[in-house]
Amino acid sequence: MELVTARLRIDPLRAEDAAALFALRSDPVVARYQGWRPADLAAARAFIERQSPAATPAGWFQRAIRLREDGRLIGDLGVNLPEDAMESVEFGISLAPAGQGRGYAGEAVRALFGQVFGPWRRHRIHASVDPRNQACLALLRSLGMRQEAHHCESLWLHGEWVDDMIFAMLSREWPAAPRQEPARGRCS
Repeated sequence: MELVTARLRIDPLRAEDAAALFALRSDPVVARYQGWRPADLAAARAFIERQSPAATPAGWFQRAIRLREDGRLIGDLGVNLPEDAMESVEFGISLAPAGQGRGYAGEAVRALFGQVFGPWRRHRIHASVDPRNQACLALLRSLGMRQEAHHCESLWLHGEWVDDMIFAMLSREWPAAPRQEPARGRCS
């Protein structure tokens, strides 16, 4: 999967991204709400090596979020694309603190929705988010996603039980989704 927006390029992670990915995913601001933190640079390299460069991979895959102007890695977008087209697509996004609050997350996710509901012809997309991540909640709501569930203390994350909120959107809702500016803040 490769997507291009006005300011971003979403494409496969490359070996030369390892240091930037390690810095991004080990930053405490980003890692707080993420399940995967690389232990070291070697773990980031190994993670990149496991990623499928296929145009439409199945299962979980991660893509780089880069600035179009210079190709710099500013985040990553994870997608779970089930082989069964009747199942819901799941996604997650991480942005480096320097890239937060500029609308990049909304731009990347809108591009993903266009792919999911357009060429991939999927019916539903959803995201799981820690309710303490207020900026991410605002982002998902600004994209027109609706809250479908709030599971109390359902995930063991970083040594504590945390709640999990599920947001979703159906393909028929995407064209009618609000096209307002995404919330400014930190979504990691």
